[in-house]
Order: sequence, then C-alpha cells, then structure tokens
Amino acid sequence: MPRRIQAIIAISLGTALLVVDNAVSIVALPTIAADFGVPASASVAVVVVYQLVLLMAILPFSALGDRIGHKRLYQSGQAVFLAATLVSAFAVDLPMLLAGRAAQAFGVAAALSVSSAMLRRIYPASNLGRGFGINSVIIAFSAALAPTLGGLLLGLGVWRWVFAAAAPFAILSLVLGRSLPDSAPGTAPYDLSGAVSCALVFGAVIGGLQLLAQGGRTMMAAALTIAGMVGGWLFIRRERTRLNPTLPVDLLGRPIFALSALAALGAFTASLCFSLSLPFRLENVHGFSPPQVGLMMAAWPLAMMAAAPVAGWLSDRAPRGVLGGTGMIITAAGLCLMAITPVDAGVFRLGLPLVLGGAGFGLFVAPNAHQIVGSAPPHRTASAGAIISTTRLVGSALGATILAGLFWLGLGEGPAPSLAAAACVIAAAVCSFANLLFARNPKHGKRQIDHAPL
Repeated sequence: MPRRIQAIIAISLGTALLVVDNAVSIVALPTIAADFGVPASASVAVVVVYQLVLLMAILPFSALGDRIGHKRLYQSGQAVFLAATLVSAFAVDLPMLLAGRAAQAFGVAAALSVSSAMLRRIYPASNLGRGFGINSVIIAFSAALAPTLGGLLLGLGVWRWVFAAAAPFAILSLVLGRSLPDSAPGTAPYDLSGAVSCALVFGAVIGGLQLLAQGGRTMMAAALTIAGMVGGWLFIRRERTRLNPTLPVDLLGRPIFALSALAALGAFTASLCFSLSLPFRLENVHGFSPPQVGLMMAAWPLAMMAAAPVAGWLSDRAPRGVLGGTGMIITAAGLCLMAITPVDAGVFRLGLPLVLGGAGFGLFVAPNAHQIVGSAPPHRTASAGAIISTTRLVGSALGATILAGLFWLGLGEGPAPSLAAAACVIAAAVCSFANLLFARNPKHGKRQIDHAPL
C-alpha cells in the first residue's frame, strides 16, 4: 500500500502537469507578445505548437512504451519536460521559446501516453474506476486552479515564472515515479515508419483545422486537412495489416472500444466549443467584468470535481454505458438551459447551467475512460490509454474549429455555441448507451470481463 500511494501521487502530479502547463501559458500570451515585440497572432503559436506536437507524439510514444517499458518511458518523459522547461523559461526570443515548448510537449506526450496503462497496474481491478475518478478530480482541480495561478505569477513577476510553474510537479512526479510499477519490455520491433506516418497524418489534419480556427489562409488550411485525411486513409489500410499497430485499429474494431472513443470525442468537442465561447457571452452579452467571468467559469470544473469521484466509485459497480450516457444527458440539459437564458439573467440563473454541465461531464469522464482502458487486452493498455488523450486533443481542435465557424457566421456570442455543444453531447450519450448492446458476450450470454485480474 505505501508504494501504491506514492505511485498514485506520481501519476496525479503528471496529470496536473499537463493541464497546468497548457492553461497558464494561455494567460501569459499578451505579455509574451509585448516582451518579444511580436504581434499577438504570432504569440498564439506558443500554444498551438505545444498542442500540435503533443497530439502528433502520443500514439507513437504509446507504442514505444509497449516496446521499452511503461515506467521507463514515463520517467524519461518527465525528465525531458523538466529540461525543456528551463529552455522555455530562459528563452531570449520567440523561436527559442517555441523550441522549448515543442520539447515540453514531447516530454508530456511520453508520460501521458502510458499513464492510463500504469493506472491499470496500480489499482486492483475492482477499484480501477476509482482510480480514473481520482484522475478526473485532478484534471478538474488543475483546470480551475491554472488561470488563477497564471494571473498570480504574472502579477508577482515576469512571464518566465509561468513556464517554471509546472516544474515542481515534474520534479515530484519524477522522484515519486520510482514507485511506479515496472512492466516487461516487449519483444516486437518498434515500427518507426508507422510512428512517423501517424505523426504526419495527425499533424496535417489538426494543423489544418487549427489554421481554419484562426481564420485566414483558408485554402492552405483546406489543402492541409484534405491531404491529411487522404494520408490517414492510406495509413489505416497499412495499419490493418500490422500485429501491434501504432494507430490501434485493432482496438477500434471492438464495438465497445470504438463507441466509447466516439463518445469521448463528442464530449470533448462540446466542452471546448462551449468553454471558449463562454467568456465572450458573459462579458459582451451579459455585461460581466473579467474577474466575474473568471469566477463564473470556475463553476463547471468545480461541479466536475464534485461528481468525478462518485462516478469513479460507481463505475466499479454499475454499467459504465449507463453512467456515461446519463452524464451526457445532464450536460445536454445544462447546455440547452444556457441557450435559453435571457440577457438580463442573474448569477444564479447563469450558474445553474454551468453546474449541471460540469456535474454531468464529471459523471461521464471516469466511466468512459474505464470503459476504454478496460475493454482492451492488458498488452494493449498503453495504446488504449493514448486514445483517451488523443480524443481529448482532437476534440479540442474540432471544438475550436466549430466555434470559429460560428463566429464567422456572426453566431459566436449567442445561443448557437451552447446548442452546437448540446448536439455533440447528445451524440456522445447515444454512443454511451449503445455500449449496453455489446455488454454481453453473444457467445456465452454473460457480461464480458473488462480486464484480467492484475
């Protein structure tokens, strides 16, 4: 038990590292642009490069973790992140800062790609849902804390402190990571060409979508996205012939796994589309001041924090498809309620939809992650866990693209973002409930065992 507690803390700190490092950097963008003398549009690359490299590297790193061992890759990733943090904090110009952010993303991707696989080895099979619930609480708490922390650091010092904020998380995670469970390295050769192809496909598609979301260069963005989609089709055909593919098409062929991944994609697309639109609506439509906007936006992650541990506990005892689908229905109710909220609504009337949305999201995340990881065989757990992070990042890109389109149509500050997000979470609810159709083994008529005894 003492070693298990240390391992849980190490994984929790690694999870907090990802959320805090990404969110606090957004707060510092205006200051970075002024310090380096670059336009605000150029400073956005600090976030875009980080997210793009992170998405491109997660699946290739998950396959590498199966080859060299999960603990070894996790610890190496934390060490790379820590070294890259120094590069970012002492950058003398924007290109050096972008190089440091790319290296940080590589480190986070290495650690994140195997974190779910190690959760499965840390917790007993009967308590795995509780582990994902705790992980969801860490994500929600970090999301609520990060903007405040970033603002405080900017107020007390220079922007360089913002990039150093995640360093303590990395140091503690690296030290406590010695307690993480070891996994035997694989014997199959690493598919380097498959890893490179996977990174290029995701980079082209998501890079194109991010260009569309930022506006301008529409033809380049469309060409890049189409090229990535064509390359993705060819890549999937190649991966279907592999025994342990970098892109887990073998796992996506399992209905429960595929439906859970689609549900996660819909949920995270909705979350980002709505959350990005919320400051514009609260400030420009309802007349809230920036500090009031920050306090109102904290209602969603705080409600998620309250619901996540309950959801994790229930996912060890109740059908996960029911829990996830119910959570998405509650979130859809909150989003629809926000869509019809009048302009003169008070704090309570605006806060209630946010609390409902956050609570429903908290009820969804842990059971859905449990479903994804639990439906994969033990030797493919790293790839299954990487899909969770991949759907989160792809959903973020899709959500930003949808919101950009709504702003282009002049609908970004009204009820349209809430309704678009509601449509996505309803689709996620359908996918979650559809899992009940596959929860029984058609051959034996019994519930499938989601994970082997550890």
